[in-house]
Amino acid sequence: MTAMYSFGLVALLLGAGMAYSTRTGKLTRAAAGTGGLLGLLIYGGAGFGGLGLLALFFGLGSAASAWQGPTKRRLGLAEANKGRRTAGQVLANAGVAGLLGAVAACYPAQAPLARLMLAGSFAAATADTLASELGNVYGRRYYNVLTWRPDVRGENGVVSLEGTLLGLAGSALVAGLYGLCFGWGPSVGWLLVAGTAGNLADSVLGATLERRQLVSNNTVNLLNTLVGALVAGAL
Repeated sequence: MTAMYSFGLVALLLGAGMAYSTRTGKLTRAAAGTGGLLGLLIYGGAGFGGLGLLALFFGLGSAASAWQGPTKRRLGLAEANKGRRTAGQVLANAGVAGLLGAVAACYPAQAPLARLMLAGSFAAATADTLASELGNVYGRRYYNVLTWRPDVRGENGVVSLEGTLLGLAGSALVAGLYGLCFGWGPSVGWLLVAGTAGNLADSVLGATLERRQLVSNNTVNLLNTLVGALVAGAL
């Protein structure tokens, strides 16, 4: 497959994804454009495997957000703007991955590490999304991550056992796809640790800084993916 043909195929896939996302109301136009640009950066450093990780995160996140929508709306737990993601949300969840894709493309010697960190960022983002969106539906008891005392479902920094396990399952799916695309080894297990660490960091930041309105949810999500990437790289 020539480079020109590959680029054309990627442009076609990303364009179709952008059109579908805006048409179905999953992304704003600005968000779709941002996602397309990040997709190109990810492809440049991690190839079709990187795009697969992006698609997996987006697909799981969109499905989890839409799942039991009427119930979430009734309980006041549904995403704002009917779940339509903004450009800021796209950057918060995939900006670190896009940056690492650029690093892998510009510094080939560091590409294996950058790709692992890229996967770590998606493992963390996926874990957080599934833990929040599905944990609010299937959780039985909810606790403040700092005090471990019962707390209000849906509040920042509140976790459940069911949500945590669902988040771990999301990280496992990302790790499995990474193994299929880039090879099996200890790094696949490390991604489970990275995803869980990012998810935990998200909860701690939510219980402290976000509850006090010192940072936004987008900032917390960005830091979540950064923690996931750094933990994957450190391991």
